[in-house]
Amino acid sequence: MNKEELRKKIKALRKTLSFDSNLLADKLMASKEYKQAKNIMLFYPLKDEVNLLSLLKDKSKNFFLPKVDGENLLCCPYGEGDELCVSCFKTLEPVLPACDKSLIDLVVVPALCCDKNNYRLGYGGGFYDRFLKDFKGKKVVCLPQELIVDTICPQEHDIRVDLVITIKNDLSI
Repeated sequence: MNKEELRKKIKALRKTLSFDSNLLADKLMASKEYKQAKNIMLFYPLKDEVNLLSLLKDKSKNFFLPKVDGENLLCCPYGEGDELCVSCFKTLEPVLPACDKSLIDLVVVPALCCDKNNYRLGYGGGFYDRFLKDFKGKKVVCLPQELIVDTICPQEHDIRVDLVITIKNDLSI
């Protein structure tokens, strides 16, 4: 299955899932990667995405959100309640100026799914692969277990994440 077919399949599956983002946030907070990080870049979630914004209540960390700049992602400081604007991709992003990404210790990367080798499938724009190409910190994805696949058939430009945090859902029909 090519990436476009997999994206379509995973988007349909994701709409059927019910999961507790707070459980994923708790598992992330318990990880050594999170505990060792001081500066963490999150993402503002789309409708069916994992929502980890509850982490913003952790005042022992500095948080950042991405901002689209042409073909690139910038990282901008963000605190709970700071002003956001709608990006060209209909996501919310900070209005504050960007900072140097070398400040970031941990990036929580959005993903449609991940494979068993820690490669993620994004939305196809390559923004995070470009951002993470020379990134020195840790990279993590948080997803329900149902969004882990055997392989996404990674390409040369795809960047592996260091950690995939999952939860198994109780699917009741």
